[in-house]
Amino acid sequence: MIIIMKPNASEEAVQNVIHLIQSKGLHSHLSKGDQVTIVGVVGDKSKLHGSNIEISDGVDKIVNVTESYKLVNKKFHPKDSVIPVGNTVIGPGNVTVMAGPCAIESRDQLMETAAAVKQAGATFLRGGAYKPRTSPYSFQGLEEEGLKYMKEAREATGLNVICEVTSAHAIEAAVKYVDMLQIGARNMQNFELLKEAGKSGVPVLLKRGLSATIDEWLNAAEYIISEGNPNIVLCERGIRTYETSTRNPLDISAVPVIRAKSPLPVIVDPSHATGVRAYVEPLAKAAVAVGADGLMIEVHPCPSCALSDGPQSLTFDQFGTLMEDLRPFAQLVGRSL
Repeated sequence: MIIIMKPNASEEAVQNVIHLIQSKGLHSHLSKGDQVTIVGVVGDKSKLHGSNIEISDGVDKIVNVTESYKLVNKKFHPKDSVIPVGNTVIGPGNVTVMAGPCAIESRDQLMETAAAVKQAGATFLRGGAYKPRTSPYSFQGLEEEGLKYMKEAREATGLNVICEVTSAHAIEAAVKYVDMLQIGARNMQNFELLKEAGKSGVPVLLKRGLSATIDEWLNAAEYIISEGNPNIVLCERGIRTYETSTRNPLDISAVPVIRAKSPLPVIVDPSHATGVRAYVEPLAKAAVAVGADGLMIEVHPCPSCALSDGPQSLTFDQFGTLMEDLRPFAQLVGRSL
C-alpha cells in the first residue's frame, strides 16, 4: 500500500500519517519528489483497518500495491535511483562500463587489463576471484589473493573494482578490497547470501538468474534492500531458453520493463548473453539504445589463453573500438560514456 499526500500537505500531516502507520506495528518508507510525497506501508495492511487513514489531514489517495516487492517498487519510489559507488555514480545520464576478465588469473594479467580498459574509457574493473563453475574441475578462482590484486589495480588506475561473491565468507573477505559486490546468476535466489550482501552495506550488482522472471529478480533485490542496503544495481545477462545459437539469449526487453517497474539502475552483460565475441558489439549497442544504465563486458589480454570464457572475451583493441563506437549511441539517448 502507498499513501499519496496532497501537493500542499504540511510536514506535520506527513509525520502524523507515518506515526499512525508505525503505531500499528507496520513499517513506513517516505519518498519525497518535486511534486508529490508518497508514504509506503510495508507489512500486513489489514492492521490499518478502521484507522480511516484515507481521511487524515493531507492525504490525497491510497493505492494498493499488488506486487510482493515493495522497497524496490517504482510505486514506492517514483524517482530513478542514483547509486554511489567508489568515485562514481550509476544511474540516469551515464552509461557506466565495467570491463575486465571473467577470472583473475594472475597479477600481471589483471594489471595489464586494468590499464587497457581504463585507457579505453571504462570506469570499473571487473574480475572474478571466486568462480562458481558448471564443472567442479574447472578453474575456481584465486579467492582472496585475487581480491588483493583488485585492490592494487584500483590504487594504480583509479578504477572502481567489482567482484562476484559466492558465500558469506567471500563477502567478509571482499568488503576489505572492492567497491562493489556482485551476486551472480546462479546465486540470485540464494536468500541467505542476499541477506548477507544487504548487511554488508557495500553496493551490490545483482545478476538475473538463469531462468528467473523479472518479478523473481526484483524480489531477490528486495531481500538485499530489506537488510538496509539500498545501493543495488540490476544486471540482465541473458536467460535460458530452447535457443542454442547464443549462450544465454539476451532479454533486451527486460531493460524497459525494469525501468517501468523499479527505480533501480539496470545494466546489461552482452558477453554472457552471447558467449560469442562477434555478437558482443551489436548487443551492447542495443542495450544502450533501449536505456540501459551501463554495460559489463569481458576483456582479456589473450582470449585464446583465458582460463574462463575466452570465446566471449574481447581483446584490448576490440574493446577500445567498441567504446568509440558506443559513444554516438550514448549521445542519442542523452547519456555520457
